[in-house]
Amino acid sequence: MIRKLLFLPALLWCGVSTFAQPAGGAEKPLNIIVFGAHPDDCDLGAGGIASIYSSMGHKVKFVSMTNGDKGHQDIGGGELANRRYKEAQEAARRWGIQYDILDNHDGELFPTLENRLAVIRKIREWNADVVIAPRTNDYHPDHRNTGVVVQDAAYLVIVPNILSSVPPLTKNPVFLYFRDRFQRPNPFRPDIAVDITENLAKKVDGLDAHVSQFYEWLPWTNGDFANVPKDVNDRKKWLFASMEKRSSVTPEIRQSLEKWYGPDKAAKVKYVEVFEITEYGKQPSDAEVRRLFPMLPGR
Repeated sequence: MIRKLLFLPALLWCGVSTFAQPAGGAEKPLNIIVFGAHPDDCDLGAGGIASIYSSMGHKVKFVSMTNGDKGHQDIGGGELANRRYKEAQEAARRWGIQYDILDNHDGELFPTLENRLAVIRKIREWNADVVIAPRTNDYHPDHRNTGVVVQDAAYLVIVPNILSSVPPLTKNPVFLYFRDRFQRPNPFRPDIAVDITENLAKKVDGLDAHVSQFYEWLPWTNGDFANVPKDVNDRKKWLFASMEKRSSVTPEIRQSLEKWYGPDKAAKVKYVEVFEITEYGKQPSDAEVRRLFPMLPGR
């Protein structure tokens, strides 16, 4: 039995953007869907580009494969799941995207047929151009299994006799991995690097909505809970500093930036979000990458 899916459309963020909107219907808006294991994983990996896509008039949906009902030191169960659901919807509101949460228990996600079909349904219903998910080598079993489920769905989204109640896609999306730090069995490869230097504050604004995670649970697990500022403005600055480190540019990422931005612009980039093109789904040309990532220069 497929578990109940929790869904609430987010309001569009109406702030002023430095990125152009699609002009006069000349190009169809892109549909981007991002899968994470918990209600904050997508935000960490793709919150920057999500807010950029949204500001350009494109559509973004985040999907959490679990309800996050275990990720806290003091509360859990339905109380925590409800809190995390509300936090995710607030992040979505701030970025102008949509956020769905599947009602699987935190720490108990498996690559079952039920979950595979749920992912296929989400990708088809969103008519996705780009699908982003974690790699399958990770410290957390929910992260790994999210990667497996999305990989298993990659080809099947175009197969008509799989989940025949939902029309198949007529084209295979481009599937990407989030950036991670794991080296075995193979390190992350920074195929696409996106400059979020001017957008990091907007990313942090969305992460700030996940109070239970970034100011409570994660600092507690890292032994840093006592150092979290009490003042809401100070703690947001504290979070920004943490995201500066997480979004830093390595020599390998610098090479990718030079490919997409040219050496001069790449040298000025301080903060990035980076993605690896998977061997599943469509294999895009450089021109196709630029179409799917319209924030990159030189289209």
